Amino acid sequence: MPDIVDQATRSRMMSGIRGKNTKPELVIRKGLHAAGFRFRLHAKDVPGKPDIVLPRYRAAILVHGCFWHGHNCHLFRLPGTRQEFWQQKIEGNRQRDTRVRDQLDATGWRHMTVWECAFRDRRGPGAAAVISDLAQWLRNPESGHGEISSLTLGGAA
Repeated sequence: MPDIVDQATRSRMMSGIRGKNTKPELVIRKGLHAAGFRFRLHAKDVPGKPDIVLPRYRAAILVHGCFWHGHNCHLFRLPGTRQEFWQQKIEGNRQRDTRVRDQLDATGWRHMTVWECAFRDRRGPGAAAVISDLAQWLRNPESGHGEISSLTLGGAA
């Protein structure tokens, strides 16, 4: 299927997509702060510069967009144009995500991945449930890593 906008417009649209301070990230930060948690953002001394770092709990929270990280949910659909480019781009992101998680494990950091669909999908757990799951995970030092998405329906691993 051809793109519905010209190349210059698509380029401008894509350049406006942020990598930091996304809506899901802001919702999580606000909720964690309200729950009494204090954190650092994009800490350069932690492998992969996670979105949210809680040094007191030796925990990192990675907030992923379903499209950009190729999540297996209804929000991810490979574009019809330049498929080879997008496959390589998204596969590269997935490989980097795996490397970052391995580095976090190797350096003793717990990590939780929160997917965009947890907020955008009406079947997903919703913001309050995501914050509740994160708070419970943070307070349990025995928990290692996991993910929260519309597919897990609020069950943090």
